[in-house]
Amino acid sequence: MPYHCCPAQIGPSVLDCDMASLASEAKKALAAGAKYLHLDVMDGHFVPTISFGPYVIQCLRNHIPDCHFDCHMMTSEPEKWVEAVAKAKATGDKGSQISYTFHYEATEPRGITQDVIDKIKANGMKVGLTISPDTPVEAILKYADQIDVALIMTVYPGKGGQSFIEHCMSKVRAIRAAYPKLDIEVDGGVKPQTIDMAAEAGANLIVSGSGVYKAKDMAENISIMQRSVEKLGNGKNDEELSPLRSDND
Repeated sequence: MPYHCCPAQIGPSVLDCDMASLASEAKKALAAGAKYLHLDVMDGHFVPTISFGPYVIQCLRNHIPDCHFDCHMMTSEPEKWVEAVAKAKATGDKGSQISYTFHYEATEPRGITQDVIDKIKANGMKVGLTISPDTPVEAILKYADQIDVALIMTVYPGKGGQSFIEHCMSKVRAIRAAYPKLDIEVDGGVKPQTIDMAAEAGANLIVSGSGVYKAKDMAENISIMQRSVEKLGNGKNDEELSPLRSDND
C-alpha cells in the first residue's frame, strides 16, 4: 500500500474507562499521548446499550476545553442530535474541533444521508460517516468527497467481547487508494497486537478502548500504536518516529 500523509492520531474510547471519573480518565489518556477523545453516544435502539448524550459531552468540555471530541453517534436517528451536540460547547472556547460521525445504516434506508451531512456542516462540525462490518465500502465511497472522516468499524457496533475483524481492512485500502488525503478511522479491537494491520491498510485515526484503558502501561501502548501508523502508514524511518513512552516517564 502506498504511504500517505495523514497524521497518525490515537483516540481512546472512553467507554472503557472508569465512567464515574470521566474527566480525570480522559485527562490521563491525553497526558499519556492520546491526540483526541472518542465519545460513543448510544441510544439503546441502534445498539442495545445506552451510554451518554450531549449533556455529558458538555460537562466533559468544561473540564477539557482544547481537545478534539470525536462523537460516534450509534443512534437510530442521528439527525435528532446534531443541534444538541453542537450546542454542548463541543467546539470549545479555545477553538477546538468536534466531529459528528453517524452510521450509514441509520440514514440511507430513509434516504436522508445527504440531509444529515448538510445539517452537520451547517452546525459547524466535521462530518464523519461510518459503516458496520457487513456494509460494503461503496457506501462510504458514495459520500467520501463530502466528509471529513471515514470510520470503518472493525467489530459489530454494540456487541462486547469481539475481536478485530481483519477482512474489514480491504475497505480501508479501497478508501485510501481513492482518497489519499482523507482521514480514515478504525474502531473495534484495535490494540498493539492488531495495530499493524490497520496501519498497513492506511488508517491514520486509531480508536482504542481496552488497548488504552486496560493497558498495564497506557503511555507505552499509545506510543506503540502511534509509531506503527507513522512507520507503516506514513513511511517514516525509525529516527523520525515519535519516541516510545512509559507511564513512568
